[in-house]
Amino acid sequence: MKKIEIYDTTLRDGAQSGEVNFSLEDKRDIVLKLDQLGVDFIEAGWPGANPKDDRLFEMTGGLRLKRARIFAFGSTCKPGTSPEKDRMIQCLVNAQPGGVTIFGKSWDVHVQGQGGLGCSLDENLRIISETVRYLRNHFPLVFFDAEHFFDGFKRNREYALAVLRSAAEGGAHRLVLCDTNGGSLPSEVADIVGFLKENVSSSLGIHCHNDSDLAVANTIMAVRCGATHVQGTINGLGERCGNANLCSIIPNISLKLGLETIPRESMHLLNDISHFVNDIGNLSHNSHQPYVGKSAFAHKGGVHVSAVIGDPATYEHIDPALVGNQRRVLVSEQSGKSNILYKAREFNLDLAKDDTTAAEIVKIIKDLENCGFQFEGADASLELLMNKAMGMHVRFFKLRGFRVNTERRSDDTDPMSEATIMIEVDGNIEHTAAMGNGPVNALDRALRKALQKFYPSIEDVKLLDYKVRVISSRTGTESVVRVLIESGDKKDHWNTVGVSSNIIEASWMALVDSMDYKLYKDSKRL
Repeated sequence: MKKIEIYDTTLRDGAQSGEVNFSLEDKRDIVLKLDQLGVDFIEAGWPGANPKDDRLFEMTGGLRLKRARIFAFGSTCKPGTSPEKDRMIQCLVNAQPGGVTIFGKSWDVHVQGQGGLGCSLDENLRIISETVRYLRNHFPLVFFDAEHFFDGFKRNREYALAVLRSAAEGGAHRLVLCDTNGGSLPSEVADIVGFLKENVSSSLGIHCHNDSDLAVANTIMAVRCGATHVQGTINGLGERCGNANLCSIIPNISLKLGLETIPRESMHLLNDISHFVNDIGNLSHNSHQPYVGKSAFAHKGGVHVSAVIGDPATYEHIDPALVGNQRRVLVSEQSGKSNILYKAREFNLDLAKDDTTAAEIVKIIKDLENCGFQFEGADASLELLMNKAMGMHVRFFKLRGFRVNTERRSDDTDPMSEATIMIEVDGNIEHTAAMGNGPVNALDRALRKALQKFYPSIEDVKLLDYKVRVISSRTGTESVVRVLIESGDKKDHWNTVGVSSNIIEASWMALVDSMDYKLYKDSKRL
C-alpha cells in the first residue's frame, strides 16, 4: 500500500491563528497526542523566533516519542550572506531537532517586489541551494517549502521550476508545494502537480491554506496526482482562514483513497485529538466539522432516521467509530416514530411494541417544541419525558413553593439574591433558604440544600454550563427564553432544558430535571 507522509504543523502554523495562544506545557501535551495518533513529523516551531519555541525544543529532546520525528521550521539565509554566518540558521542547528523544513521564495514577485527579499532572482536561487546543502550536513532530513509556489508557477513557470531545481541540487529530501495564499482551485493543483510529477524526480509534498475553502480538496487532488507528503494542522487551525485540516485529510486519504497515512489502529483517535486541541486552545468545537464534529453523524429527519436504522450506509459515508465518533439521533418537531424508537433503545427503554405511546411521545415533543423547547441538546430531559409518557417516572420530590428575592441597597454595593424553597419527600416537608450570586445561583443552592437531607448523592452534582437563549426578541423583556443546563457528577454528565417567558421559571425547570435525572440514574444503579 502506498504511504503518504503526514506532517503536522499545528504548533507553528496552527499557533498563528488569531484565537490561539498555546503555553509551553500545552505544546508539549500536543506533541505527545500527535505522536500517539501516529503522524510522521511534528513541526514544533521556529527556533530563535521566540523563547517559548527554544524551550520547547529543549523539552522535546527529552521526550520518548514512539513514531513521530520532531522538525524545526526556518527560512533560508538572508541575501548576501552564507548559512554559516546566518544567526537564525545557527539557531536551527543548535535546537537539534530530528529534521528541518526551510521555506524559500518561489514567486518572483516576492523576490524582487516591494516588501519581498529585495534581491536578484539568481541570488534567491543561491541562498536556497546553499542553505539546503549546509543543513544537509547537520540533519538526516531536510525539507524545502516552496512558498507561494502555485502563484509563482502561474506567473513565471520557468523561475518556479528553477527554485525547485535549486532546492533539489542542494539535497532537499522533499519539495513541498505551498498554496500560501489559499487561492488555487483543485483543477489548477491537479494540472501543476501532474506536470511536476512528470518533470521533477524529487518527492513532492503539498501545503495548502484555506482562504478559498478548498485546502482539503486541493490536498486530496495533489495526492491523487502524485504528492506523497502532506502538511496540515489539527482542525485546520492557522492564520486567516486556516490551513488544510488533517482531521479531514487523514480519513479521506486512508478510507476513501485506500492509501496509508497514520496506522489504521490509531484512526479512532482523530475525534479525541480534535477535541483535545480545541480544549487546550480554549476554542469552541465546530459541531458541524466533517468526521469529528458532534453533528457529523447526527440524524434528525424522521425519514433519515428510519433509513439509518435499516442500513446506516444510507445516510453515513463511513462508520463513525472508525474516526472515534458516534451516531446521534436527534428528536425534534421534525421527528417521526423512528427517532423515538431509536432514542428509546439508546435509553434502554422498551417501546418497540407500544406504537400508541411512541406516537404520543412524538405529539408531546412537537407540541413542546412549538412552545420553544428543544431536545437536541437535552437528552436527560428527553429521557425523563419518555419515562413519564410510559408511566415509569418516579417522583423523587414535590415542589411546595419557592420565592427568589434580589435587592440592591445602594449604588456602591453589589446586588444580593436569596432563594427560599419548600419541597416534600415521602410526606416530609423541608423548608430552607440560601444566598447566591444572582437569583438562579441562589435557587440552585437552595434546591440542593433541601434535597441533600434526603439524597446525599446530590452533593456530587456540579453545574458545568448554563446557557440562556432568547427565542424571539420581538416582545422585548417579555420574550420567551430557553435555558440549557449541563450538569455532571463523578461518573457522568447530562443536559436539561427549560422554557418560559420568566427566566427564573425556565431555569427552575432545567434545574429540577437535572436533579431529577441524577436521582433517576442513581435508582437504576441500585
